[in-house]
Amino acid sequence: MTNRFPLFLALAASTALGGCNLAPKYSRPAPAVPAALPQGDVYPAAATDAPDISKIGWRDFFVDDRLRRVIQLGLDNNQDLRLAAANVLQARAQYRAQRADLFPALGVSGTGTFTNTAQFAASAGGALGGGGVQDVQNFSVAAGITSFEIDLFGRVRNLSRAAQEQYFASSEAQRATRVSLIGEIASAWLTLASDREQLVIAERTLKAYEESLELTRAQFRIGTASELESRQAETSYESARNDVATARTRIAQDVNALQLLTGAPVPAELLPETLGDGKATIDALPGNLPSEVLLRRPDVLQAEHQLIAQNANIGAARAAFFPRLSLTATGGSIASAIGKLFGSGTDTYTVSPTASVNIFNFGKNQANVDYYRAAREGAVATYQKTIQTAFREVSDALAQRGTIDEQVRAQTARAQAAEVAARLSDARYRAGVDSFLTALDSQRSAYAAEQQLVTTRLTRASNLVTLYRTLGGGLE
Repeated sequence: MTNRFPLFLALAASTALGGCNLAPKYSRPAPAVPAALPQGDVYPAAATDAPDISKIGWRDFFVDDRLRRVIQLGLDNNQDLRLAAANVLQARAQYRAQRADLFPALGVSGTGTFTNTAQFAASAGGALGGGGVQDVQNFSVAAGITSFEIDLFGRVRNLSRAAQEQYFASSEAQRATRVSLIGEIASAWLTLASDREQLVIAERTLKAYEESLELTRAQFRIGTASELESRQAETSYESARNDVATARTRIAQDVNALQLLTGAPVPAELLPETLGDGKATIDALPGNLPSEVLLRRPDVLQAEHQLIAQNANIGAARAAFFPRLSLTATGGSIASAIGKLFGSGTDTYTVSPTASVNIFNFGKNQANVDYYRAAREGAVATYQKTIQTAFREVSDALAQRGTIDEQVRAQTARAQAAEVAARLSDARYRAGVDSFLTALDSQRSAYAAEQQLVTTRLTRASNLVTLYRTLGGGLE
């Protein structure tokens, strides 16, 4: 038993010697953005007591059950999301493969050797006499480790850390894809609702223009209206007819876009009818949020994990300047017969440590260190740019949110006033008080005001979705 002690000592040394880490100490770069998100006097709508919508789950944020079901359909079938999930699985497998180098690989082997040797014996007179054949047999069984690197300078550990951080980065990329997909589906669904409402307005306007056209043509035939008035009415009618056709095209394209995002046909009962005044989301706004909230965004976390990975790669590159130690150690039994294996006196062991170091390789090691240092600087820049982009996106959404309610109120009042003006102008035209041109102009103004109101309502609904997405919500 005592002759196994060197093997046990070697195994213990292989796990105890690793301790030095040459990677630079990581510290998170300070975000190059203001300490707080825009709010207060500049963006009055942001200063509220509403909860942080980045912590609200998407099922709670989107209150329309049809939209919820469409989003779930996309989460189940979207191909980009499947690709992101596959990338996570690949990164995890690569991390596990790299991490396995931290531990010795144990193996067992068994051999048998059969040797046939000719034997010659000398005669009494000195001449060669009779001979014979001798069979020699040897059997052995051994278990141990082969070429296990003793990680004295942290090369293997840093490579494992880099692979782990890349795995984490791919996981955050998947989360970012989910957040983006939820926002894109919601925006596409709301756009479809808006275009369907625009179609309703266009069809209603087309009918009104058709009545005006029939009236002016009749008046032209009896001489109470000019051909100019008839042609003006015809122009407005054909323009509205074109708007109807265009709106129907947009609706078909909206459905196609929604089905591409969901990755499956969307049942007709889940499609919106019109945008209306109904709200598809809760009317929640963050209040007094620090810019640190952006650090929770999946794309920011992804950039940080990639930065940490490059930091670890520097440590692995630095370790190449130092000796690389490896160990081969086996222990087992050897005997001349299978039945004698593991018997007394058959123990055998082999311990073979190896050290190697590059004396001169034309600057390859230093070039690798310089490469990963540059890669880290690039990762720092990417991290900072990602935060700055996130800050810009949230700030733009808050800027729009600060005035969008006032825009909706103004457009609503404008549409109501234009509708009343169109009715009065039409009545005055029929009574012979105003010209047809005045009535036609009022109709056009009312039509444009209704269209703009729907567009503004869509902007308001989309703004909340954008704010929700840019703050990193949608995953709880």
